Amino acid sequence: MTTLSLRQRIALELHRQLLKEMQEMHPLRQLFWECTLRCNMKCRHCGSDCKVSAEQRDMPFADFRKVLEDVKQKYDSHKVMIVITGGEPLMRKDLEQCGRAIYDMEFPWGVVSNGYLMTPQRIESLLESGMHCATISLDGFEQQHEWMRGVPGSFRNASRAIEILAKEPQIKFDVVTCVNKMNYGSLAELKEYLISLGLKEWRLFTVFPVGRAAQDPMLQLDKEQFRGLMEFIRDTRKEGRINANYGCEGFLGEFEGQVRDHLFTCQAGTSVGSVLIDGSISACASIRADYTQGNIYREKFTDVWENRYQPYRDRSWMKKDECKNCRWFRYCLGGGMHLRNGDGKLLFCHLDRF
Repeated sequence: MTTLSLRQRIALELHRQLLKEMQEMHPLRQLFWECTLRCNMKCRHCGSDCKVSAEQRDMPFADFRKVLEDVKQKYDSHKVMIVITGGEPLMRKDLEQCGRAIYDMEFPWGVVSNGYLMTPQRIESLLESGMHCATISLDGFEQQHEWMRGVPGSFRNASRAIEILAKEPQIKFDVVTCVNKMNYGSLAELKEYLISLGLKEWRLFTVFPVGRAAQDPMLQLDKEQFRGLMEFIRDTRKEGRINANYGCEGFLGEFEGQVRDHLFTCQAGTSVGSVLIDGSISACASIRADYTQGNIYREKFTDVWENRYQPYRDRSWMKKDECKNCRWFRYCLGGGMHLRNGDGKLLFCHLDRF
């Protein structure tokens, strides 16, 4: 049973009021573009089951450009970060041209990448195209990372990209690590390795059971390991040598305020929107078709953003099943939207891991 200090309760109550205001105002701050489903990895935990040759063609940039033109008419483009994701965005040979066009429209932009194709030359061309931020995945040392990613050489290439990007002061850069049974015991050594590469920002997350990950017990931490992960992140933050954060997946009870730069909130549909590969308008790119709100090929993105997203902005419908009588619902609001299936059922609760 989780317990909270008086200080945590006060902070959570204040945060609760701020979140209500955010939901009412819903300022668009991040817009994900799922530009491709092609990928050069065979990741064990992939939720979208991407392939090198995807059945769904890449979205033409001209189609996404219309979305940006619509957004720019209504909102301050300087305050909306465009995050290009996939699949693997660098599979697109026109990524730099897309990035330059986004930059010329006065939107900051960045990529989420596995790092395999991030050669020094490619990084230079991305920076010249105005890239503002980047996220690279590294899931442990060579054996652990390539067990997860399924491609020889992926650890070497990702490490090279991290070392280069960590030295670029003009961009916001972090590394994400999927913590699982294979790499859990090496987190302290991995921390030292990342520090040696010059990394300042490290984001750790755990797998939620969808896609390929649902049937792989090696990807799921047990309760003792999950608590150990929280303690590791808390202690790493206290050290101050690298800024570690747990992902935004769920409410963490006694660890709230200790393992993230912010208290738990799911910003999907409140400040985060997305355009998926088929034109579907959604929120966080981890949330699939069950909660799409429209489609750019039928309607304007801004009309949808302003007038829909009720399931995201009013989470009272989540107060059912195991959440119905939970005393922490006022702070958790049912957890992250990506943890709900198409019927609205919660896939798992983080508090059950303690």
